[in-house]
Amino acid sequence: METADMDVEEQPHSDPSSNSYKRFGLKNSFQTNFGDDYVFQIVPKEDWTAMAVSLSTNAVKLYSPVTGQYYGECRGHSTTINHISFSGASTPHVLHSCSSDGTIRAWDSRSFQEVSCISAGNSQEVFSFSFGGSNDNLLAAGCQSQILFWDWRNKKQVACLEDSHVDDVTQVHFAPDHRSKLVSASVDGLICIFDTEGDINDDEHLESVINVGTSVGKVGFLGGKQQKLWCLTHIETLSVWDWKGAKNEASFQDARLLASNSWALDHVEYFVDCHYSEEAEQLWVIGGNNAGTLGYFPVNCNGVVAIGSPEAVLGGGHTGVVRSVMPMSSFQGGLAQNQGIFGWTGGEDGRLCCWLSNDSPQINRSWISSALIMRSPRTRRKSRHHPY
Repeated sequence: METADMDVEEQPHSDPSSNSYKRFGLKNSFQTNFGDDYVFQIVPKEDWTAMAVSLSTNAVKLYSPVTGQYYGECRGHSTTINHISFSGASTPHVLHSCSSDGTIRAWDSRSFQEVSCISAGNSQEVFSFSFGGSNDNLLAAGCQSQILFWDWRNKKQVACLEDSHVDDVTQVHFAPDHRSKLVSASVDGLICIFDTEGDINDDEHLESVINVGTSVGKVGFLGGKQQKLWCLTHIETLSVWDWKGAKNEASFQDARLLASNSWALDHVEYFVDCHYSEEAEQLWVIGGNNAGTLGYFPVNCNGVVAIGSPEAVLGGGHTGVVRSVMPMSSFQGGLAQNQGIFGWTGGEDGRLCCWLSNDSPQINRSWISSALIMRSPRTRRKSRHHPY
């Protein structure tokens, strides 16, 4: 176990291809080898008293997002966990997870015990899920080429959409400000928008289709009233759409090249996620290189579309591909209560890193949990570019 001390650096550049940005480094870090096991996803509880971390050991571990304290683990899935999410204000302690074992499970994050399990079928794999509907009673799940719906209150299946997609459904999201509208995305390159009012079926409830043209990895909402979608594909292209009108507003087919040209570091090899700030009305695409350095690249969709120079760089924390970023900019208590934490990252090196903003008197620090993962020789690796 080694300790590395690297203070935050302000690095102005005269080179127009790499403007000034804030570079975050490690301080007081602990290096531990986790072999082939790694972090998939990090998500916060609504009140930020806990965060859940899904691992390639088919378990979910819980930590304090402020102190890094380990709370416990939820274990029950038999294969890859594809998506995790905490419930909302009505059941804040409930954590949900879905897996390629065909189940969606609910856990009490206080006792770490399973409290319910819904099965999509023995031959199914569940890649994504979302709660919503006009009465907030629906659970939708992307299961291979189908979208299944349950009434989560009685766990009864109420619908199956099987004609809209022809390949794995990687994403399903109920629109935040339009709870009856469901957005789905698939490896078939299509994004579909459904109205889930009434008896749900493919013929009458499919409102519009967006043809992205290549396998879709992630989508998310942005803009006033969340009327727009950002879309990241498995070949690292980025696009922005008006989902109500199925209209393309920006397309970056060479997004990696644009991001790579905007900093002086190694080429951007992949994108991890996008982050949208309602307060700043700004979208960032988060890209990284194989050495584990991440950049927050601002995306301009108005006027001249562009991907700008990174406004923050997280370097020195990871030694491999980063899989998940959990920014804490939406933490309700602000920097004073979250102790200046910028966010958390996890990746294929098995590290869970915490980054401090330079508003913190501690300048910058990254914790790497020495108890994060136990090596499992039978673990099935989850491809970063495919949902299976």
